[in-house]
Amino acid sequence: MHAHRRAFAASVLASALILAACTTEGAPMPTTGAESSTPSSRPPFRTTAPGPIGPTGAPVAVPEAKWAAIVADLQARDVSGAPQLISSERVEFADGSLGCPAPGTSYTQATVDGYRIVVRAGDRTYDYRFGNGDRPRLCER
Repeated sequence: MHAHRRAFAASVLASALILAACTTEGAPMPTTGAESSTPSSRPPFRTTAPGPIGPTGAPVAVPEAKWAAIVADLQARDVSGAPQLISSERVEFADGSLGCPAPGTSYTQATVDGYRIVVRAGDRTYDYRFGNGDRPRLCER
């Protein structure tokens, strides 16, 4: 029994050493004659849009379920007064952040069809985003 444990431990240790040897962190990348040592001209990968998105579609009527969700959210925030519609459009968001990423949060990296609905209530403007479904996300930037 002890021999099996020692053999298993030795194989785990050997695997760890092999994986560590394969690490390229800090090591220069090998080059061929076709490659150069100049940095790539390709821009860095972005996980979210750099700023607020603008409308990407034509104005649309607000579906009743989405309007009811906005009204309920405003009431839960103790906002007085009935909301007034400023704009409503269908939007294709670049990812699951719905164009309003929160720092340190990961999102699905696929386009999401949704809505951007902006309302005014009291003395403030509220920018709501909807993806799939009728649950609103208030974009607070």
